[in-house]
Amino acid sequence: MRNTKENIQDAARLLFNQQGYFNVTVRMIAQELNMSSGNLNYHYKTRKELLKKLYFDMVKVFDKRVDNIHEQNLTLQFVSDSMYTSMKRMIAYKFFWADLNGILREDEDIRIHFQKAYQRRLKGSMFLIQTLIDEKKMRLPLFEKEYDFLAKRMINFSDAWLNTIAIYRKKKVIENISNQKDILFGMLFPYLTKKGQGEFKKVAVHLF
Repeated sequence: MRNTKENIQDAARLLFNQQGYFNVTVRMIAQELNMSSGNLNYHYKTRKELLKKLYFDMVKVFDKRVDNIHEQNLTLQFVSDSMYTSMKRMIAYKFFWADLNGILREDEDIRIHFQKAYQRRLKGSMFLIQTLIDEKKMRLPLFEKEYDFLAKRMINFSDAWLNTIAIYRKKKVIENISNQKDILFGMLFPYLTKKGQGEFKKVAVHLF
């Protein structure tokens, strides 16, 4: 059975996703729960306090995945599955990505964590790339920063895809996950060796 704090978090996330973080007040969250504002304030005094709770709940899964990357069997199937799982989790917290710049300006703790997480994600991506090179699935870089640029493009796409489909597509977000995952996963293909391309084609057979 969910407790009062968890119910408040669920209601806040629902309203933030529907209306945008900056358009929702603590009073609106209380009304969604048929609760007095005073009762809600007993658990969460401000909207920002709720935001922090939701943000750090969201990223703990991402953080764990990045921190444990050295322990994983980094097949292309694993990479594809991880991309899909991450995108599904992002949808559950889509308000954050929609209001990303504003939220990072508003909350110092979130901004600092997000910036540090970016650097860890970059290191994790480079570890993945080096592993694929060592396994003869990716070719050697043609210039020094080639794979650094690739890793940054993939991370930037990962952070922005929800906003992109909101602008250009009319389908529901959930219907676009597979397509967006294919776009992200497909960024690897031009850098793969014949061995890597063979594995890629088995993972993404629907693209060929």
